[in-house]
Amino acid sequence: MKLLLLNCCLLLVFYLPAQTKSIKKSPLLTEATPESVGVSSERLARIDRMCEEAIQNGEVPGMVALVARNGKIVYHKAFGSADNAANRPLKRDDIFRIASQTKAITATAVMILWEEGRFQLDDPISKYIPEFKNPKILKTFRYQDTSYTSEPARREITIRHLLTHTSGIGYGVIDGDERFKMIYKKAGITDLYSTENISIEESVKKLAMLPLHHEPGEKYTYSEGLDVLGYFIEVVSGVPFDEFLRRRLLEPLGMNDTYFYLPPAKATRLVAVQKPENGTWLRFPVTFYDPDYPIKGARKFLSGGAGLCSTAKDYATFLQMYLNNGELNGVRILSRTTVQAIMGNQTGNLFGGESSDYGLAFGILTEKGQADGGKGSAGTFDWGGYFNTQYFADPKEKIVGILLKQTQRTTVDNTAWKFRLLVGQSVDD
Repeated sequence: MKLLLLNCCLLLVFYLPAQTKSIKKSPLLTEATPESVGVSSERLARIDRMCEEAIQNGEVPGMVALVARNGKIVYHKAFGSADNAANRPLKRDDIFRIASQTKAITATAVMILWEEGRFQLDDPISKYIPEFKNPKILKTFRYQDTSYTSEPARREITIRHLLTHTSGIGYGVIDGDERFKMIYKKAGITDLYSTENISIEESVKKLAMLPLHHEPGEKYTYSEGLDVLGYFIEVVSGVPFDEFLRRRLLEPLGMNDTYFYLPPAKATRLVAVQKPENGTWLRFPVTFYDPDYPIKGARKFLSGGAGLCSTAKDYATFLQMYLNNGELNGVRILSRTTVQAIMGNQTGNLFGGESSDYGLAFGILTEKGQADGGKGSAGTFDWGGYFNTQYFADPKEKIVGILLKQTQRTTVDNTAWKFRLLVGQSVDD
């Protein structure tokens, strides 16, 4: 029986559709001089000074920074330490846990399937994962014993709700509401990443039984919705989530250093998660997760919301595909029309106030955000990750900016806003 199932899975993977060829053929990211794409070398050098000063001041132990414009990498440098305890200097191609930067990749995979007509965005998720039928909303909660009551929601959770963090699902251990932290813990929900022997299917089906923060679609609550969608991709495609990403997104884009769990040959490139203590940087200990999850344990939990590891160049490649309206190197990942929908305001005024909106995969800068200064042009899309990683891409200026670090429990770190500002001020055309 097991052999039959294995053969069926192999057949499904073999027949997994490939991405289509495109009439366009934008080049892969390659390095070029800043001046060739309207960027000042002298002004870019201000990023050097910012990174060096941040390390000297103890803000971070190290970082990799990448800037690209018009499909050309004009800045890609590593600073500081990848692992202070091992005295290992950081390198440009080192691998970082990108945590919530995974969400945009998962959302892209959802939209690949949507383009094939597999579902509608406003379909209830219960149509594909029946455990989500008849959702309930938290009504009362007793801190003494974590018991609670709930009441039926007026509507079902949709795929669009899950993409936009408006489903009402919470985020367990990092939730802003202590009640949901306790409810998720008691239910045994795996929130982010894990070395334990648990599948995303098991965790998602437990999650489906729990109450919601609020009515689906009525508020923005950062959630495990993209983990639900990781399992949804498995249901709709018929293949494991990691294999779907590999065949339909990562390999076509040449993102060869992006994984949920690293192969042994690449494990030595993983940057340590570090914390400051008594004037030095130490490896972050095991807490509710083991920081070494990408190379240890069961290597089974495929978190669509936070599980991937990657490099600066790989993630820049992913963002460049979006700047190219869904195409790279002659491979069409998404249609230009689909990218337009992804970049549209999907949450009204529920997210970010006047300065930013939320689309189907990213935060989107508004005209007000552009006027605030230092963040890019209106339409710039961005996000970050739990281990102190940041990215943005500006469609008007055709700029990609990536800043990767691996820290926890820092008290001061000004590198994110400074980097974004310094990238913008380097434009010289």
